[in-house]
Amino acid sequence: MRRVLAFLVALAALIAPAPAWPQDTVADFSAGPPSGTYRFPSWTPKTLGELMKGNEGGETVSVPGHLFLPQGADKAPAVVLMHGSGGIYRAMLDFWPRQFNAAGIAVLSVDSFGARGVKSTAEDQSLLPFAADSADAFAALRLLATHPRIDPKRIAIMGFSRGGITTWRAAVERIARSQKLPDGLRFAAFIPVYSGGCTGGLRLAVKPGVFSTAPMLWIHGESDDYTTIAGCREYADRIAKAGTPVEFLALEGTYHKFDAEDQVHFYGRGLVKALDNCPLEMDINDFAYYDRFTGQRLQGEAFQAAAKACVSRGATLEGNPRSRDKAAKAAVEFLRKTFSMQ
Repeated sequence: MRRVLAFLVALAALIAPAPAWPQDTVADFSAGPPSGTYRFPSWTPKTLGELMKGNEGGETVSVPGHLFLPQGADKAPAVVLMHGSGGIYRAMLDFWPRQFNAAGIAVLSVDSFGARGVKSTAEDQSLLPFAADSADAFAALRLLATHPRIDPKRIAIMGFSRGGITTWRAAVERIARSQKLPDGLRFAAFIPVYSGGCTGGLRLAVKPGVFSTAPMLWIHGESDDYTTIAGCREYADRIAKAGTPVEFLALEGTYHKFDAEDQVHFYGRGLVKALDNCPLEMDINDFAYYDRFTGQRLQGEAFQAAAKACVSRGATLEGNPRSRDKAAKAAVEFLRKTFSMQ
């Protein structure tokens, strides 16, 4: 009972209290609003295919975004932050904005769960489609690019766990093109942090031309047993071999959610995770599933059997200030280099 109570307390600590935000939805940032919390229009596609077809039904949802501008008057680069399965948390509203703002980089932290009434998807990812996170990320990119203090050609995306999936999916050329962003607008860099989706049914097949040639920095804890480093290192290597500049930072002795304020080491028995030996991956060109080890297309009972064998439960979470500082230094240096900042 004590372990269960400790887990619940620690999990609650990962979710920041929902702040108040304006009732009006901001269509663009052309008026140059200062740092603050704003709502912007997005929608909730159920699948990647639906995301790529566009919002044909005209559905909208107002998503909260927390804008943090650096000091100065010059145009600044920016980074969109996407949260994981626990929802928006304290580091996205404090630690990460402070690190990037000090380096002259603006931040927009997106709360995909708040407007949709979702608290957490850690034990049930079906509570919100992953495609909805992607819709929010591209809507945030569109919004940030209209701000007179933001350089639209220097906007990156950084996501944590579930948000890591959103991050590397945003680098998929076919997905990005489908969003029909103005003036060829694209994310200029990608930083998946303890990312999910490197194994399991969310993984996309890697082929030349699938991913953007914009640079990636992967950050992962070596002790992560929720989204393992082995799966993400292998996936990042494949993306690099297909033509994307990739860097990979491995953090020794570091578990999942290392940037959390709470340093309690606890094990969540109900956390759903994908196993490293999962054969599933989807081809973005035909949305069919294949066995990534044999190349065989998986359908019907074969797909169901593979999917069932891919999932397990139970993972460790632990905040680690030293690893968080190393990750922040690497992320800032990566963006400064990518954006040619002095």
